[in-house]
Amino acid sequence: MPEDKRRHYSSQVVDGIGKSASRAMLRAVGFTDADFKKPQVGIASTWSNVTPCNMHINRLAEESAAGADAAGGKSLIFNTITISDGIANGTEGMKYSLVSREVIADSIETVAGCEGFDGLVAIGGCDKNMPGCIMGLARLNRPSVFVYGGTILPGENHTDIISVFEAVGAHAQGKMDLIEVKQIEEKAIPGAGSCGGMYTANTMASAIEAMGMSLPGSSAQNAVSKTKLDDCRAAGAAVLHLLDKDIKPSDIMTREAFENAITVIITLGGSTNAVLHLIAMANTMGVELSLNDFAEIGKRVPVLADLRPSGHYMMSELVAIGGIQPLMKRLLDRGLLHGGCMTVTGKTLAENLADVAPYPDQQQIIRDFNNPIKTDSHLRILYGNLAPTGAVAKITGKEGTHFTGRARVFHSEEEAQARILDGTVVAGDVLVIRYEGPKGGPGMREMLSPTSAIMGRGLGSDVALITDGRFSGGSHGFVVGHITPEAAEGGPIALVQEGDIITIDAVENRIVLDVSEQELASRLALWNAPEPKYKRGVLAKYARTVQSASQGAITDLP
Repeated sequence: MPEDKRRHYSSQVVDGIGKSASRAMLRAVGFTDADFKKPQVGIASTWSNVTPCNMHINRLAEESAAGADAAGGKSLIFNTITISDGIANGTEGMKYSLVSREVIADSIETVAGCEGFDGLVAIGGCDKNMPGCIMGLARLNRPSVFVYGGTILPGENHTDIISVFEAVGAHAQGKMDLIEVKQIEEKAIPGAGSCGGMYTANTMASAIEAMGMSLPGSSAQNAVSKTKLDDCRAAGAAVLHLLDKDIKPSDIMTREAFENAITVIITLGGSTNAVLHLIAMANTMGVELSLNDFAEIGKRVPVLADLRPSGHYMMSELVAIGGIQPLMKRLLDRGLLHGGCMTVTGKTLAENLADVAPYPDQQQIIRDFNNPIKTDSHLRILYGNLAPTGAVAKITGKEGTHFTGRARVFHSEEEAQARILDGTVVAGDVLVIRYEGPKGGPGMREMLSPTSAIMGRGLGSDVALITDGRFSGGSHGFVVGHITPEAAEGGPIALVQEGDIITIDAVENRIVLDVSEQELASRLALWNAPEPKYKRGVLAKYARTVQSASQGAITDLP
């Protein structure tokens, strides 16, 4: 064993005469004799110029590296990938989005496992790279801290990326001309940072902080700010503290920590993608978590945050009043959080929150418990003959709680989008978009373009959309995703026919096709599984290994 017990992994790479060649390689990247005696901290950067969400993260990675070095470690920065949902949405390329989560987890595990890092900082800035980072850290189970890249500032006239998507729908309805759409397009994305509402990026950042894997405040900071640079530097130093105390992700990411994360994202009105990702993260950590846990916790937790997409405010405005820490203090005081959970500070959640100041008077973003936006969860877990193993809906109540309509069946997102924009889809329709699940897509695309087009055409309360795919955190309206079993596996959604009557009940949490069991059995007997859309490459490999959305759509189950 090494003299420094913090060097459990790096000692295997650099200690002794037999590792002379390893040391020679590392001298070329800047190691000195003294550095070989220090714990090595890998800094996993998701920097990329393909998206504003991640375009600034190289600077953040350098700050984390400096923090680790100043605290007595030796840092090494390495990259993993990111993709852009906002750019790829509505295209075939979006099929790679959820796949990228697995690639990121695989790559972090691969690099850290090979290079012998003793601890890690992972910095994520967009939807899939955050859970991907956490899954990679969970697999390695070495002292680690996650850093959120931060939120973008609002565009001109309080616009953001969803404003652009909905402008396209408004143009199709004749409410907005091309010049007006272009004006929004030009001003909605002012610079670096993740999409500005309580969409998936900010939802997952909040969940990870609530779970204790980020430093307090990390989820609610502007991407371009001194506060975010300080957060990154502190994260690098925090890894050395975790190494001293031998606190690993398995000590932090417990069942109770996941319950805390679910509680916080419900109060914030967070994205349905959190259901998928938290189940995947828990599964990777070996913690039992299911759809029913979201349903049970949701019975006692209200929605308190008036944040986009269903509300009015942006994340940067929540940052300005203190972020999620005062909200967590309220939840803890009300007995809705587990205060004894360990965190990356080396203290418990309750200890971290002890001196947190309340929100300022007169703020309108986070409501009191006696005046909630919704008295229970907006994340509804639905079952019924259309979803025997579950589906996930995001119902804030503004859309209503019941919808019955006639099925309009589409075999792809593009087909549905075209019929929405050309006026074929009308009030009373339930759009059924199938063969978009994890295996069938493959890749489980987000349906942001269709849901935004529906809202833009003014049909948000008059049309429902159900799919075995999923939704962007920016989606709102009467939408149900993650329907399982998916169509590609012969799930009941594959058997829906044009004109069938479908009922969605977000009070009783049911999704029902008004067709007899006998008729469904007859349809299933005539159903043939479609040919795989991809035979080689990463999408084909994903389709062969991915599990159901109700299991988090993970790819590494034993």
